[in-house]
Amino acid sequence: MLPMGAPVALRTLRTGQLAEGETVLVHSAAGGIGHLAVQLAKLLGAGKVIAAVGSPGKFDFVRSFGADAAVDYSADDWPERVREVAPGGVDLVLDSVGGEILRQSLDLLAPFGRVVVYGVAGSELLDVPVTSLFALRTVVGFSLLAWRAAAPERARAEMAELAGHAASGRLRTAVHARFPLADAPAVHRLIEERSHLGRILVLP
Repeated sequence: MLPMGAPVALRTLRTGQLAEGETVLVHSAAGGIGHLAVQLAKLLGAGKVIAAVGSPGKFDFVRSFGADAAVDYSADDWPERVREVAPGGVDLVLDSVGGEILRQSLDLLAPFGRVVVYGVAGSELLDVPVTSLFALRTVVGFSLLAWRAAAPERARAEMAELAGHAASGRLRTAVHARFPLADAPAVHRLIEERSHLGRILVLP
């Protein structure tokens, strides 16, 4: 989790230019990257972190990692629940779902708000409507491989930073389950059900 998930969580927040006191919406917040992003957003000074998860059963989990509020993005009214927490809009969205979730997230942005897209877990590609950006909104993409290739020294420094957070206990990781490699099909079923909390480990 530390060499792969944590640098994605940290760099998406920095790519989104998170400023102290801002409101952050983290999609898939109960996942392997999301629960780290919730913690790191707080460490970087976010004023409010809203965790979007796939079911109400994950609310307590994300709150235990520092989320100020939790919403179920499988519910039709999830944008209204976000607006209740952030009536002026959110400043930064971290999105790994894509599709309709991305479109709705754009509508939730405050002026000068940003969305960082780093995955398409929902398997639905969406052309970003350019007219939605006219309201002073920004969409940017992120890839860990591209980041490490473009800025290897900065990427290495951030790994050391993350290791320090982990060693001090400021950054905690959650392992949902451990499976032997022979049970890989069961792992895929669990991922497809989207019921896990944190990471799943496959052991050779």
